[in-house]
Amino acid sequence: MSDPTDQGDLSAVPLFPLPNVVLFPRAILPLHIFEERYKEMTADVLFGNRQIAMALLRPGWEHNYHGRPGIEPVVCVGTILSHERLPDGRYNFLLQGHTRAVIVREVGKRSYRMAELAKLAVKPAMEIDLADERRRLVELFDDGRLLATGIGRRFRELLGSPIPTADVADLIAFNFLEDVDLKQSLLADADVRRRVNRTVDAFESLHSALQAAVPATLGVDPNLN
Repeated sequence: MSDPTDQGDLSAVPLFPLPNVVLFPRAILPLHIFEERYKEMTADVLFGNRQIAMALLRPGWEHNYHGRPGIEPVVCVGTILSHERLPDGRYNFLLQGHTRAVIVREVGKRSYRMAELAKLAVKPAMEIDLADERRRLVELFDDGRLLATGIGRRFRELLGSPIPTADVADLIAFNFLEDVDLKQSLLADADVRRRVNRTVDAFESLHSALQAAVPATLGVDPNLN
């Protein structure tokens, strides 16, 4: 199985555009494949390097869905971790994101879209520069209602581990934020410190809204995911 953190060859990566899904590095996305062109895509990538780039469709995609509707230029490349092929030819698979990338140009003449990609050039941040953001996240996940959920406990454990804060922020954006445009903006933000701060701000706002709406004594399903 390919290493999900391996960037791999970006010269001709299959594109899987969807209207409401933004993948982030480290996040794992379950996908069900039923369209003929994407069944062909899945068979091809399983035979090759197992890489697919998730792309966000731009507004108005409904008018040309089966053609080549507009997509956002920044995508997230992922590796298929596991898959199953159903008797009727459909697929289920888990895709783990690993690389922010920019579409250079579309290539190939398959039934599905492919593109030459370039890794997004980022302005990095040292972990010490993100100490305040990490502290804020620890305080948020120490909230009893979040700790009562399975996902809340997992994130609190992540924050107690050596995993970089920028990676935790990406996972928070994927798992908790619902605004697709915001998520795409965060995916495309090349300034790591600014991106992490924006993610924490958005999560704090979400947390505050939940606190206002949910009584402190209300239990939360620990299997919520």
